[in-house]
Amino acid sequence: MKESLNWREELLASQRFNKKEEKLLKYGAKSLAQSWWLGALYARYKKLKGLHLKDPIENKGQLQSSFKEFERRI
Repeated sequence: MKESLNWREELLASQRFNKKEEKLLKYGAKSLAQSWWLGALYARYKKLKGLHLKDPIENKGQLQSSFKEFERRI
């Protein structure tokens, strides 16, 4: 992201979570499942802020063609 912000503190200030999520935001993940949960909280934060719309991921790796084009080449 271009601007530096602490998303955890901003999410804590919004009060849109339960006690378990509050502990996770304050102290971090201690297991794999907690890290997944923390990732989901970050995705929710980005969605609330509208940041997911500013970061579109382009699909540069795949070139798509139809099956008919594939058969014509054979």
